[in-house]
Amino acid sequence: MMSTKRDPSQMDFFSSPVFPTRDAVEQIDLDRFRARLKREMARAIREAPFDRPTIAARMAHYLGLPSISKATIDAYTAESKSGHDISLPRFKAFVRATGAVWLWDVIVSEDGLLLLQGDEARLAEIARLQQERKEIEGQLKALRSKPVTIRRAR
Repeated sequence: MMSTKRDPSQMDFFSSPVFPTRDAVEQIDLDRFRARLKREMARAIREAPFDRPTIAARMAHYLGLPSISKATIDAYTAESKSGHDISLPRFKAFVRATGAVWLWDVIVSEDGLLLLQGDEARLAEIARLQQERKEIEGQLKALRSKPVTIRRAR
């Protein structure tokens, strides 16, 4: 069996970037955003290691409340309940309660932003510094391309 090594200059048609580049949307479509957020929150509940009552209890704990009902969580995730939007503090508690940190990316994606978690931000800083170094090396190359005349008084 022959192993083929991919040419680094050749693009992979099927690969998708881990950190996609995004542009902000021109117009905010609140109905579309609301429906997407509710769907993604419902997905977070399905993927969470806890049931809805436990998620509600965890949210109440994070918020310092005596309780949050399962019905409240159901309203937050039901697309038909357009008048039941989750507040930012409750959303934060929901993210913590479900462990679905990726939900923050859903929130910021239409603004052209990308969520980096933990040490991923260091990768962005490394790339920024490499780009800066490349620019400086280009400037040095341009400066070195012309001879320097040194005039010393004798």
